[in-house]
Amino acid sequence: MKYNITITAIVLSTMIFTACSSKGTKSASASESGSFTAEKATIPVKTMTLSKAKIARTIDYTATVMPFEEVNVAPSTPGRIEKIFVETGDRVKKGDNLFLMDRSQLYQLQLQLSNLEKDLSRLDTLLKSGSAKEQAYDQMKTQYDVLKTNVEFMEQNTLLKAPFSGVVTGRYFESGEMYSGAPTTQTGKSAVVTVMQVNPLKVNVSLSEQYYPLIKKGMKVRIKADVYSNQVFTGTIFLKAPTVNPLTRSFISEIEVPNRNDLLKPGMFVRVSMDLGEVETFVVPANTVLIQEGTNIRYLFIAENGSAKRVEVGIGKRFDDSLELISDILKEGDQLVTEGQARLTTGDKISIVN
Repeated sequence: MKYNITITAIVLSTMIFTACSSKGTKSASASESGSFTAEKATIPVKTMTLSKAKIARTIDYTATVMPFEEVNVAPSTPGRIEKIFVETGDRVKKGDNLFLMDRSQLYQLQLQLSNLEKDLSRLDTLLKSGSAKEQAYDQMKTQYDVLKTNVEFMEQNTLLKAPFSGVVTGRYFESGEMYSGAPTTQTGKSAVVTVMQVNPLKVNVSLSEQYYPLIKKGMKVRIKADVYSNQVFTGTIFLKAPTVNPLTRSFISEIEVPNRNDLLKPGMFVRVSMDLGEVETFVVPANTVLIQEGTNIRYLFIAENGSAKRVEVGIGKRFDDSLELISDILKEGDQLVTEGQARLTTGDKISIVN
């Protein structure tokens, strides 16, 4: 019996010792692990102090050349086309005849106007002699004025003239055909002929709203066409949209472009450069700006109270290995992380080792 008690005591002592040893080992391991985790949480980085620099702000956009004016010329009412005086590609001057519609109705109105004019003259003579009432004269005079207006309208809408000097870019009928008013152009509009003003031309550019205060009427811009790689055309901003598109956060600027030697053609692809003068902005090394995978979101990190803070930014002009930053969050004096930023996430503890 005494022997069994002794064996039991030995077993219990061994179990207690093993448990204590295991607990001590776990505590030591936990201590070492915690020390390792704390050491890894602090990431060494290098930084630079953000400050603004003056740069010559130039913005570049792509656009398409457009006619300064384009008119689809059509009569006010359907009818037979008597004669078309122009062909596609013809150059016309303002006031040149384009086409003539059937004038049978006009001739009838002109005859009525001539007869009414004679009657009005007779009534005027009677009115002066006191043989006619002024009310009758006024009624006939009103009829005469209305008919004369109709005749003038018919004259203008049966002999159509060029509204400006330009080029005929479309002819959709032949002489003798009937004009019905159905759509005939690529834009779905009805016309007998189309006339474009090609000197000057126009270029419309959609600009980011951040440039709205900097764009002024009369500003000069440089325009280059890929087909004329060695030539630069100069345009002038003549119209700035009074509103900003809330969906795209952009606005339209219209540029007038003198078309020397008729080199540029409507529909051509061009590149537009605008000098906006000197501005103060942030310019940083390009490698400090990261891009979120699978998106076009650009961001960087700044050091703030010993932690990393992610800031999304826009990109402006590129200068060799530097980038212009566009941000309402960054301010002068911020510590921009220049090395080690690829390993960071927001809130990481960092140590500056400049």
